[in-house]
Amino acid sequence: MKIHREGYMYILIATALWLALAWTASHFIPDALSWLSASITFILFLLWFWVVIFFRLPVRNMVHGENKIICPADGKVVVIEETYEPEYFKDKRLQVSVFMSPINVHVNRNPVSGVVKYMKYHAGKYLVAWHPKSSTENERTTIVLGNDNGDILMRQIAGALARRICFYVKEGDAVKQNDEFGFIKFGSRVDLFLPLGTKVDVKIGDVVKGGVTVIAHNI
Repeated sequence: MKIHREGYMYILIATALWLALAWTASHFIPDALSWLSASITFILFLLWFWVVIFFRLPVRNMVHGENKIICPADGKVVVIEETYEPEYFKDKRLQVSVFMSPINVHVNRNPVSGVVKYMKYHAGKYLVAWHPKSSTENERTTIVLGNDNGDILMRQIAGALARRICFYVKEGDAVKQNDEFGFIKFGSRVDLFLPLGTKVDVKIGDVVKGGVTVIAHNI
């Protein structure tokens, strides 16, 4: 397992905080309250450990396929429905949404190979990721990938804990299936908008893995 580059600064801050506060507790809390000092040190360790785990980058055997749409993120499938997509397509699409909890890997990967036809960042609110208005009011990015099978829209949506969406692509870029296109820090959601009639291979409630789980097949 590796650590994602987005986590280096946070891990450094968490390490410094852990060491500084643990030293302070051990030197200024009376011996009679040694249990309190030990408790503080343990809680700080758990916080440090969670930060490290959050930014983990596990080694995986990625799944590939020209007709396969691979899951862009770890998490749970929370939406599968036909809906109107107002920003780019301006028509009905099949939406598949994956919710990422704070304990999931938060790397976002390209579900298909293709060319970035559209890319836009939107500043916004930080409603909980499952809120109905989060997809239109939260901080988010919209990325459209196109290839011979058609266009797919991906939307990174920040959640209540997230305060920064990272993205690594721009319009005109040629991208490969399963390569990283972004990272969302501390809880979020990724929406896919697929052509109507796309064969979906998951169901609501399924636990999925980015780069591994086949979300759908092109017809």
